[in-house]
Amino acid sequence: MRNLLADLPRGTVPDEVVTPLLRAAHVRVERIVSTGQASPPGFWYDQDEGEWVVVLSGAARLLIEGETDRGF
Repeated sequence: MRNLLADLPRGTVPDEVVTPLLRAAHVRVERIVSTGQASPPGFWYDQDEGEWVVVLSGAARLLIEGETDRGF
């Protein structure tokens, strides 16, 4: 994939679309396309790996453990 914004799904899709871009020892890079998906209230996603997120278009909300939801 040369352009991260190429071949995007059209319209609303039921689930996030995850495309692996790079896999190596101790690192994974994915393009994740969301069209409004969200975790259910009270759900807490926990993982062993560190995560770094960049939003190229649109907006996102992340609640980090130890922080309070500011209702943005």
